[in-house]
Amino acid sequence: MSGAALMEPAPAAVEPAAAPARPPHEPMSLPRSLAYIGASLLIGLTQGMAQGFVSTNIPQIAGDLGATVTQASWLMAAFMAPRAAMPLLLIKIRAQYGLRRFAEVAILIYAAVAVLSFAILDLRSALLVQFCSGMASAPLSTLAFLYMLEPLPPAWKMRLGLPLVLATSLVGPMLARVVSPALMGDQGWNGLHLMTLGMAGVALGLVYLLPLKSPPRVKAIAVLDLVSWVLIAVGFGGLTVAFVMGAIYWWTEVAWLGWIMALSVVTLTLAVVIELHRKAPLLDIRWLVSPAMLHLTITLLIFRLVLSEQSSGAPRMFQVLGIMQGQLVGLFAVISAATMLGGLALVPVMKPERVPLFHMIALLLIAAGAWMDSHSTIDTIPAQMMVSQAMIGFAGALFMAPAMMQGLLSALARGPNYILSFIVIFVSTQSLGGAAGSGLFSTFINHRQALHLQILREELSATSPQLGQAIAQRAATLAGQIGDPALRKAQALAQIATDASNQAYVMAYNDAYRLTGLVAIAALCALILHLWRDWLVGRLPVLRHPFSRKLDPSETRP
Repeated sequence: MSGAALMEPAPAAVEPAAAPARPPHEPMSLPRSLAYIGASLLIGLTQGMAQGFVSTNIPQIAGDLGATVTQASWLMAAFMAPRAAMPLLLIKIRAQYGLRRFAEVAILIYAAVAVLSFAILDLRSALLVQFCSGMASAPLSTLAFLYMLEPLPPAWKMRLGLPLVLATSLVGPMLARVVSPALMGDQGWNGLHLMTLGMAGVALGLVYLLPLKSPPRVKAIAVLDLVSWVLIAVGFGGLTVAFVMGAIYWWTEVAWLGWIMALSVVTLTLAVVIELHRKAPLLDIRWLVSPAMLHLTITLLIFRLVLSEQSSGAPRMFQVLGIMQGQLVGLFAVISAATMLGGLALVPVMKPERVPLFHMIALLLIAAGAWMDSHSTIDTIPAQMMVSQAMIGFAGALFMAPAMMQGLLSALARGPNYILSFIVIFVSTQSLGGAAGSGLFSTFINHRQALHLQILREELSATSPQLGQAIAQRAATLAGQIGDPALRKAQALAQIATDASNQAYVMAYNDAYRLTGLVAIAALCALILHLWRDWLVGRLPVLRHPFSRKLDPSETRP
């Protein structure tokens, strides 16, 4: 989910500028409340599925466009790059031009981009449309959050609204994998465009039928805000492109990857310098680098990295093993259901003081699920990974909402202006962390696969008796299909080479699953040590300021 969705933690506390349709504190009727909640869920799914449609179907889209899979992978980079920094500007736009106008214009632009998708003719036009789609989808997570909060009383905004919206945002990409095989069918990419347009049209109607209350408008955009935003957008976008494409082109093989990352570092450094010297900065850099916020940033980043096991692990492993998208529908349906259950499970029990407990449970579930996945073989089928992947999906929803509540409460304690600074943490850990996690996961897989394949080839040398026996067995099974003995032997050898390559990939994925489990266990141990330190500080006040205790006269030396 984009960080823009966290801009309005408590809109009910702000009085509307104009007379609303109902008194400010009068509860909304149940049917109308359900309509707002339904609109929130639909808008959230629209945003999440738009991204999932592209990432899930890259090989098929490449075929429709007459491009290679590597070239089509740029579509994901084009979609994700503008979304990384858009939420920062959208906050200012919404404050200056009004919430209702923001909602109507945002959903109208998204619907227009959905129509524009039917004009795609080749890879270039597809890249342009995907870039526009990434920009247009950024406000949708904001709208999903605001529509969820609108009908809820203050006590339930964080407790019910936050878990449901975040769970919905996590479900979107998974649900796209459930419906994509049926949508692609004989229509190819156009089936996905029709689904996206239909959901955008319904969301457009709901936004106009169910208006949001607008707080008073304020002049929020300054010239230096735009300068800082452009620098941050270039930096975040460059890093996103590098992380998405780095594992595909390989990090050291093309010079432009290094130049993009260097440009990103330079632009982000300039943005930090500008913000540190402003009286009214767009971002409070000093607060962002405080120990508490650094701890939250590292927590969110580590969690996003370990969640890459679900988006970049099982689906790609099954793709290597020749399992089609249609055969994965059941697996991702289970993951989607488990993710929503994780969000619903938080509703009756979520409180700020229980955040560490939820995080411990989530890390345990991720570690256990990754350990179960690490025993995969080339004969593993999707049904055998349903339990482990459901545990990871459940853990995702269980972790995200409490962490977001903790960050929002910390920002609100210092004042509403700090919410914008907090969003930088969320954006950088979710957008950049997701891209980095996928890129690093794929890099690790490629490295380990090459290592395992080399070992397997050494074991199956030309003089190996096992290789000769395997070739004879395979050739015997092909006797009824191929009459020429030389061709039978060549075909048997090719099959063995393919099996060895698949086996090397599975072994590499098992290594990645084990690494994911170890990282989750390490994060769990660090969390336990952190809680133990806090407990000691609470029980032994002298540890809070170890050098502030005054020396007793009896302890002095003569």
